[in-house]
Amino acid sequence: MESKYAECYRICLECLEACNSCFDACLKEDDVKMMAGCIRLDRECADICAYTAQAISRNSPFVEDILSLSATICERCADECSKHDHDHCKHCADVCSKCAAICREMTVA
Repeated sequence: MESKYAECYRICLECLEACNSCFDACLKEDDVKMMAGCIRLDRECADICAYTAQAISRNSPFVEDILSLSATICERCADECSKHDHDHCKHCADVCSKCAAICREMTVA
């Protein structure tokens, strides 16, 4: 893995974990239907973060495109999670925002 992506790699894995935790916690909420958008975006975000970390680790020639897509999905997940008052959603929104920012930064570096 190139050292310039080391922090991005770490944050992607942190985001993957936050999204998976949020996903799991949302499924346990009383009004699961209300959480459907959050659950869907948690899954999308966790998946793209896992893929982004893999792309970074194998020095993919498409890493910049993948980082750009990852940033977009992380931003959407952060927006959705920030609509909810649950601690797991707030934490997920914070981590997704951080991940989106560093992924964007890597595409212009």
